Amino acid sequence: MRTGLARRVLAAGLVSLVAVAGCGVRPSDVIRAGDPPSGRVAPPSGRVAPTTTITLYLVKNGRLSAVTRPSDRPMFQADTLVLLAAGPTAREQAHGLTTDVPPEAGPFSVTAEPAGHLVVTLSTPAGELSTLAVEQIVCTTAATAPESPAQVTIVGAGQSVGPRNCPG
Repeated sequence: MRTGLARRVLAAGLVSLVAVAGCGVRPSDVIRAGDPPSGRVAPPSGRVAPTTTITLYLVKNGRLSAVTRPSDRPMFQADTLVLLAAGPTAREQAHGLTTDVPPEAGPFSVTAEPAGHLVVTLSTPAGELSTLAVEQIVCTTAATAPESPAQVTIVGAGQSVGPRNCPG
């Protein structure tokens, strides 16, 4: 009995060895397959990948600070000013960023004049804006301008400030 079992185990081992050795796969060197895949990584399901970034000029320690935010779509210049008036995100606030642009300054409109000049129209008197608020609006608007450097004039309630360039 023992020799019968031993023969069967030996026979099964030999059959397995022959099957593995005879499958036709020969050893080889590393086979090059080209560059690794590249491109955007798909976002987790349910989220939209940002397609662009927007630049806002917020205030930190009394000075302008450029902040970029991801956006899932290109934005109109007036839309970026709405974000500016809405203020910093919680994360930006944690880094000490604020805004001097009052929320009631919106809605905004931005019109392009010849030779790289932009006019921002506010809903509040332009002359009542702080110096930092004016610089925030000028720099944020200029950052979205196709021509650089852009001059920006701020108009609101019959008052005008500028034209000005971003001091940055």
